[in-house]
Amino acid sequence: MYSQKIVLRFTTKTWDKPIVYRLSKDYDLVFNILKANVFPKQESIMVLELSGTEENYHRGIEYLMGKGIVVEPIEHDIERDDNACIHCGACTAVCPTRALAIKRETMEVLFSTELCVGCELCIKACPLRAMKASF
Repeated sequence: MYSQKIVLRFTTKTWDKPIVYRLSKDYDLVFNILKANVFPKQESIMVLELSGTEENYHRGIEYLMGKGIVVEPIEHDIERDDNACIHCGACTAVCPTRALAIKRETMEVLFSTELCVGCELCIKACPLRAMKASF
């Protein structure tokens, strides 16, 4: 089984289309929504993990692009600059997968790269810019 994590960016004209349904029904792809911020008549974002045959995956990606959806593979990892981090916890409040969590005994922010889906919310939340995307 072929599996990839991708970011879908919807425009003001594509936010209300049954995109994920079509991926499942027409292309026999299994999806796991890792993160979604979908707003009526606004640009929106969804992070998906898609699984299926490699052929169906590529056909599904072609379908998305044909519908005007911007498809971005998650090709980067999120990294933390341990020298810049002061363990304030701001990033933990926005992390949808709990890849960033506070160890209560020491009040240290722990970062689990295995749980990270690359949504980049922590980058925006970090006041010291200790969180970065590596390309």
